[in-house]
Amino acid sequence: MGYTGTNRIMTSSDGVNWTARTAPENNSWYSVTYGGGQFVAVGGDGTNRIMTSSDGVNWTARTAPENNFWFSVTYGGGQFVAVGYSGTNRIMTSLDGVNWITRAAPENNFWQSVTYGGGQFVAVANSGTNRIMTSLDGVNWTARAAPENNSWQSVTYGGGQFVAVASSGANRVMSSPDGVSWTARAVPENNFWISATYGGGQLVVVGHSGTNRIMTSPCL
Repeated sequence: MGYTGTNRIMTSSDGVNWTARTAPENNSWYSVTYGGGQFVAVGGDGTNRIMTSSDGVNWTARTAPENNFWFSVTYGGGQFVAVGYSGTNRIMTSLDGVNWITRAAPENNFWQSVTYGGGQFVAVANSGTNRIMTSLDGVNWTARAAPENNSWQSVTYGGGQFVAVASSGANRVMSSPDGVSWTARAVPENNFWISATYGGGQLVVVGHSGTNRIMTSPCL
């Protein structure tokens, strides 16, 4: 997904060779996930701020229940959950990716990223008093305290723990085995870390500033 350009979707069967695809609307698309046999993407502007596809090639625009700035979407426990940083209700959920319901967040933070793991959803924010929130069902959420009030940009789950990365602060990584109790971690470079994922037994984080804009960790 992309938020500028002519074709704001690209697909690849091998991760090496990519093909540009046409989005049904030229919105600022910020996040995409897969679950229940389809892809779902969310955006921050435009008339229809959701789009879905069964094959990644042909997409259909969908109506969001609120025209918020939707920034991140994930799938888990049989449903999609998206979070954003504007609007009255900054969470929305869907069982099918087409029909969505807004949910109240415990704090009106700039919710930047959401993931699913260990039977629950976890979201992080880059502003606010409590910059973490957790939910077992996607409907009822609880605010959690972060070990440092950094600008948390991304959260992922793997290896039995949640890991979040930030763009500011002394310790720009935090980890948690349960999503509730978090520990700040030191990083090799204080870059603007923007995205984290897990696969193949290790964590990979990328940033958009700094000398070395990738960091990896087999465990914490």
